[in-house]
Amino acid sequence: MRLDKFICESTSLTRSLAKKALHRGDITCDGIVVKDSGFKVTEGMQICLEGEPITLVGERYLMLNKPVDTICSTIDETYPSVLSLLDLAKPETLHIAGRLDADTTGLVLITSDGQWSHRITSPKKDCGKRYLVQLAEPVDASLIEVFAAGVELRNEEGLTKPAVLEIIEPQCVRLTITEGKYHQVKRMFAAVGNHVVGLHRESIGQIELDPDLALGEWRYLTAEEIASI
Repeated sequence: MRLDKFICESTSLTRSLAKKALHRGDITCDGIVVKDSGFKVTEGMQICLEGEPITLVGERYLMLNKPVDTICSTIDETYPSVLSLLDLAKPETLHIAGRLDADTTGLVLITSDGQWSHRITSPKKDCGKRYLVQLAEPVDASLIEVFAAGVELRNEEGLTKPAVLEIIEPQCVRLTITEGKYHQVKRMFAAVGNHVVGLHRESIGQIELDPDLALGEWRYLTAEEIASI
């Protein structure tokens, strides 16, 4: 890898600022000042910026327990982005794999790995997402078969993919879906004459929200969690 690219991928410096740091003699490779931006960095070299070692950030995989009044966007809009909850270098390389509404809480996965993210969000991959749903009205057990067969959403042709409904209490259910249509859970219950008053995502695929994470807290995924997608 070129030295200027290594610097950019290891720090918050832009390509032009990296070249200025090189010209000033701020960069050393194994203790030797290097000013050539095209210098090839090889594995095992120690690269320092102003005497401090720098390393490649690499791919990152995180889970976050999303609080209300935050949005799954890369920029702050009406509400702050969930990325503002992360104290990490190079946040611009991260994106959110599967979004939640501002009033929805729970598991959000954040990564720099586009292919991994695609395996979560692509409808063809059938990656299940499980939600805990609080409802305005009690649900009947007959709804289990209705959701398993698919529901017709307003302004859409065809039915939703089969969904798994588990009734916990008359007005509290778990719902697992494999799609990510706009406001899908809320629209599914609206289609059967009910109204969602609380929504919390518990899992994506085999990745369960860590119960030790308070709202707004995050952690890196384990190797097993990453490999499960």
